[in-house]
Amino acid sequence: MEKAFLYLRVSGLGQVDGYGFDRQEGTCREYAKANGYEVAGVFQEKGVSGARDETERPAFQEMMSAILANGVKTIIVESMDRLAREYRIQESLLIYLASKGIDLINARTGENITQAVQADPLKKALVQMQGVFAELEKSQLVRRLRKARDKASAEKKGRIEGRKAYGETPEEQKVIQRIRAMRRTRRNRTKGMTLQEICDRLNVEGIPTRLGKRWTPGQVHGILNR
Repeated sequence: MEKAFLYLRVSGLGQVDGYGFDRQEGTCREYAKANGYEVAGVFQEKGVSGARDETERPAFQEMMSAILANGVKTIIVESMDRLAREYRIQESLLIYLASKGIDLINARTGENITQAVQADPLKKALVQMQGVFAELEKSQLVRRLRKARDKASAEKKGRIEGRKAYGETPEEQKVIQRIRAMRRTRRNRTKGMTLQEICDRLNVEGIPTRLGKRWTPGQVHGILNR
């Protein structure tokens, strides 16, 4: 069974508090049941004017994120005026959906609006153009992310290369030798000290780390496994 999302919209506060959502959802669910669709989610646009495009519709944006995440490719609306009242906004949203391969179905008429858009040569060209621009935008985003990762990696590498490992000085070498000796199992098979015991001994004797701080088991472990 194909999955579909329901998109519901009310613009006035009276509709939000009244039966607007219930009526729309009921109509959409009846269509879905009669035509073999499984309702995978319901997205309610509360108090949003039909003259606003997709960038000003929180529920619409949430629905699109869900579509990208789970692969649902069908949206059912009660009627086209629930998508948008103004024709230019309807057309803009339809072209946006079509460019992403998403079918929009009018529950009242049963029409697949996306297929109707694709049947119009001019609108189909607009869909294809938007798809090209969307792909370009995606490529630019990937490129920006790659550059950011490369920069972060270079900065991290620079920090690592710039900080010398503990043990560069004769004094630090002596501390390392002492740590290894405390950790080593004795000839009489007496087990060496634990990491915490080594830290406690160094801290009690007033032997600081390179940064002048107290020793921790993680630092001692790092020295022993270097």
